[in-house]
Parts: sequence; C-alpha cells; structure tokens
Amino acid sequence: MGVITDSIRMQYLNNLKLDLEYKIQLVTQARMGLSQSASDLMQVGTDYSPDSPVVKQLNQRQAKLKVLEQKLEQQMIQYQARLQMVSTELESCRSRLNQNIGRAFSYN
Repeated sequence: MGVITDSIRMQYLNNLKLDLEYKIQLVTQARMGLSQSASDLMQVGTDYSPDSPVVKQLNQRQAKLKVLEQKLEQQMIQYQARLQMVSTELESCRSRLNQNIGRAFSYN
C-alpha cells in the first residue's frame, strides 16, 4: 500500500514543482519587462531639463516601477523557498518509494 501512496504523492509533488517553476519563469519575465520599462523612462527623461514637470512625472513612474519590481522579487523568493521545500519532499518520497519497492519484492 505504501508504494501506491508514495507514487501518488510523487506525482502530486512533481506537478507542484512544475507549477512553481512556471511561476518563477513568469515572475522573471515580468521583472525583465519592468527593468526595460524603467530604462526606457530614464532615456526619455534625458531629453528634458531636470526641473521639467515631465521629468518629475517620469521619476514618479520609475519609483512605482521599482516598488513593483521589489514586490515581484519578494514573490520570487517565496516561490523559490517553496520550490526548495517541494524538491526536498520529492527526494524524501522517492527514497521511501525505493525502500518500499525493495521490501515488496525481496524474497527472504
């Protein structure tokens, strides 16, 4: 019975691992897009004088982008921590499954 339970658990953990890896990829892409947007804002701002209202507005938008980027960074850290826990549990489950298979098919 342990073999079936461990097999089901491993399938669940594999699916969870793939889901977390996909979410990490999405966050990484979003962060890259934000970085590009912030860079574009700075390039536009160089065309105006530093005291211009347009430059002030661009700086405010850049600050908002930085806050959003920090939130994405925190989300990335959470996903990576969960991925590490799932990977550890997956290895433990794999080890247990191998032990159960060994016991189930030993002819002593």
